[in-house]
Amino acid sequence: MGCRVIPELRHFCSGGVDGRERRELHDAASRESKERSSERPARREDTGRITMSAVWKQLPFHILLLLISCRHIYTKTTGPTSPPLDPISPLPTIERSYVLKGKNHTERVELLDPVNLVLTCTWAGGENKALNITGYWKKDENEVENSRVTVQLENRQYNLNRSFSIVGEKNLGNYSCVFGNEAEIKFVLAAPQIGEVRDKPIVSYVGDSVVITCKMEENKPKPKTWNWFKANGTGKEQIVTSEEHHKYGIKNEEGKAKLLIHNLTEDDSGSYYCGAVYAIGTTMGRVELKVITFYEPLKPFIAILVEVVILVAAILLYEKTQSKKDYTAAGNGASDQTNTQSPGENNGSEESSSMRQRKV
Repeated sequence: MGCRVIPELRHFCSGGVDGRERRELHDAASRESKERSSERPARREDTGRITMSAVWKQLPFHILLLLISCRHIYTKTTGPTSPPLDPISPLPTIERSYVLKGKNHTERVELLDPVNLVLTCTWAGGENKALNITGYWKKDENEVENSRVTVQLENRQYNLNRSFSIVGEKNLGNYSCVFGNEAEIKFVLAAPQIGEVRDKPIVSYVGDSVVITCKMEENKPKPKTWNWFKANGTGKEQIVTSEEHHKYGIKNEEGKAKLLIHNLTEDDSGSYYCGAVYAIGTTMGRVELKVITFYEPLKPFIAILVEVVILVAAILLYEKTQSKKDYTAAGNGASDQTNTQSPGENNGSEESSSMRQRKV
């Protein structure tokens, strides 16, 4: 043991003390050594406490690492990560306006794509122009919520406007601005309408083929595509062509659509609808098809022939009845003449008979 550890042994290490002092110093060193040995368990206990405290501090970190590792183990890969969506671009804004000088007017607005539509109504007013009136908007005859405002008279007229988001077919319809329940301007929002639709039904025969045509007007925008439907009693069923079934054929051109129906039967009769598809909605047109048999056109002729036969038979029967009556009347007349001869004629006949008897 060095002098650095036990300062009291410096003299003992240097050899400058006697035997008694050496014994005292040795005893002191022994006592100090015992005290140090008794302090060692306490120091070990403190060290253990410090170590446990460090472990508890690191425990949350280890738990976090365990959860992350478990997540990597049990997470299922559903596929490649989808690319980020492009930001939705704002709708374009268009304006439509009308100046009303009377009481009512209907303005038609054709739309192709979703838009923010700003409708502006101007009314010249009636005979007695109030300084302000109440104005509001209607959608399909239902008042638009929170649309009632006070309209001031400016430059001897009233102005009312409102913006509507037209994003789909459900937003199409009739939008009306109303001025004090005295005047109304109606805007009819719709996709371009099909112009050339057959009014009369198409007539064809069983077993034949038929072509049904729908066409947009030349001055109107062409649709993106066409769809065909057939009325099934409760609604419309879309017609789909396939390679297995050759019943239908669809041919779409730029502004025209054709539906071909092969091997017609009477069940093919009914209403067919062609739909011109635009981004804002679909415009429908209706065509009626009637499938008949070949003897169907003969029915009127057969009916006329039956009527003629019945008429001729009635005439012959009448003539025969009349001839019988005339013959009976003629026979009755001859017998009456014989029975009604005069007495002179009877006497003459009797004399002639007596004369013949005398000659004999």
